[in-house]
Amino acid sequence: MLYWAVICLIIAIIAGILGFGGVAGTAAGIAKVLFFIFLVLLVISLIANAVRGKGPKI
Repeated sequence: MLYWAVICLIIAIIAGILGFGGVAGTAAGIAKVLFFIFLVLLVISLIANAVRGKGPKI
């Protein structure tokens, strides 16, 4: 999911440079949403592993 957020951010930057403001704004918005979903899933995963008592795999 983080991969897709970075891809949308790159599309937004390129669209902004080329002058496509609407496309850049939309892509940046999508990147923000995907990034925050990624963060929420990361926190849930960390909490679930802490509750189960599993340590990180090395």
